Amino acid sequence: MTVSFVSLFLVMMGYFTVYAMTHQEELMNNSYNNRQQILAAQNKRGTIYARGGEILAETDESGERVYPYDNLFAHAVGYVDKGKMGIESLANYYLLRSSIPAVDRVKGEINGEKSPGDNVYTTFDVELQEAASRALGVYRGAVVAIDPKTGEILAMVSKPDFNPNEIVQTWDDILEDEESGTLLNRVTQGLYPPGSTFKIITALEYIRENPDTYQDYRFSCNGSIRNGEDVINCYHGSKHGSVGLKTAFAKSCNAAFADMGLSLDKASFEDTLNALLFNQELPLDGISNISSLKILESDSSGEMMQNAIGQGRTQITPIHLAMITAAVANKGILMKPFMVKRVESADGVKVKEYSPEEYGTLMSAKEAAILAEYMTEVVKNGTGSKLSGLSYTAAGKTGSAEFNKQKGESHAWFTGFAPAEDPQIVVTVIIEGAGSGGDYAVPMARRVFDAYLLQPDTAHEDTGF
Repeated sequence: MTVSFVSLFLVMMGYFTVYAMTHQEELMNNSYNNRQQILAAQNKRGTIYARGGEILAETDESGERVYPYDNLFAHAVGYVDKGKMGIESLANYYLLRSSIPAVDRVKGEINGEKSPGDNVYTTFDVELQEAASRALGVYRGAVVAIDPKTGEILAMVSKPDFNPNEIVQTWDDILEDEESGTLLNRVTQGLYPPGSTFKIITALEYIRENPDTYQDYRFSCNGSIRNGEDVINCYHGSKHGSVGLKTAFAKSCNAAFADMGLSLDKASFEDTLNALLFNQELPLDGISNISSLKILESDSSGEMMQNAIGQGRTQITPIHLAMITAAVANKGILMKPFMVKRVESADGVKVKEYSPEEYGTLMSAKEAAILAEYMTEVVKNGTGSKLSGLSYTAAGKTGSAEFNKQKGESHAWFTGFAPAEDPQIVVTVIIEGAGSGGDYAVPMARRVFDAYLLQPDTAHEDTGF
C-alpha cells in the first residue's frame, strides 16, 4: 500500500510538472495566479503595436495604460483594468514578462526601475480599422476583415464601443446598460440569424448532393413557396420568375432555396454543417461563441425550408461567416485566423513568431470555384450590384436576416472578397436592424474594400517595425 501511494504521488507530481511546462500561458492568465501581480510589480507592461508600427497600447511613465486610438480598437486590443479583454488578455503572458538580458534586469532593480516588458506586434491595419469604423458609423453591428491566404485578421470593429482610457470611470455605467451590450465583441461573440448569407452553405450542400445535375435546377418563382401550411416569401415579395441555381443565388430567391431545402438529405446536410465548423469551437484564439444549427431527422418540411434560407434555429457569429467566406476565396482551404504576428523583447530580440497555419480543407477546390463564381454573379447581376463597376472586382453574398417577425425587422449582412479573381481580403459586415443587406451592408463593405485595395501598395504592408 505504501508503494502504491508513493507511486501515485510521483505520477501526480510528474503530471503537474509536465502540465505546468506545457500550459504556461494558460496558468499565467488564470485570475487566481498571484504570479501576475509579482510580474506587474517587477516589469513595465509591454507595448502593443499595429502591423505598420503604430502604437495601440502602452504604459506611460506614471504606470498608466494608454490607448492612443481611444475607441477605435476597443474590443480588438481591449483593456487591463477591471479584468482583461482583447489582445491585452490574449497576449497577457508576454506583455507581463521581460526577456531582456538578466544583467540588464538586475541593473534596473538596483536603480529601482522596472524591467521593460515584451512587445506584441499584431496583424491589425490602422487605416483599414479606421475605414471599417467610419463605415459602420453609429449603427450597432460588426465588421471584420481577413487575409484569406494567411488568416491574418486585418480589422475588427464592434459597436457600440467604449474608450479603454476611461474604462475605470465608465465601468458602472457600462454594466448598468444591459441593452447595449457594449462590452460584447460582436465579431466573435455576437450570434445572429445569417439570413440569405447562409445560402452559400445551402448551395454547397445542394451541389454536393447533385454533382452532375445541379446546373439543371429550375424553379418558377412567383414571390413565395407553399408546402402545406408552411409559406416562405421572397424579400418584399419579389417575383424572380424562372431561375436556375446560379440566378437564384444571385437574386437571393428565398422561394427557390426553400424548395431546395425540401430535397436535401438531412444526415448529409448535418455532415456539411459540422465540416464547416457549426456546433463546435472555432480554431480561433480568444473568446468566441459557437455557431449553431443541427439538422434533425424530426425536422418538418417547414423547418427545412427555414434552415435552407438561414432562418429558424440558425445562429452564426460574424467571424465564423468570414472564415467560411475565406475558405471559398482560398480554394476551399481555411487558414487559421490570428491576431498576433510576433513578440519581441524591449531590445528587439524575437521571443516568438506566429506563422500562417492551415486549419484544413472545408470544401474541394472545385466546390469553392463554383461558389466563387456564384458570389461574383451576386455583384455583377444580383443583390450586391453596388459593388459592381469598380476598378477592382468583388464577389459576395448579401443577407437580410429576419429577427422580429411581428415588426418585420431584419439585420443587414454582407460577406465577400476582392479582387474576385485573386482574393486579397475578405470582409464581413452585419448591421443590426438595418434591413436590406444590399442597401446597407454592401456600401459599408465597399468602403473597407476601397481602403485596402485603392491605396498605394505599401500602405498596408507589415513594416517589420
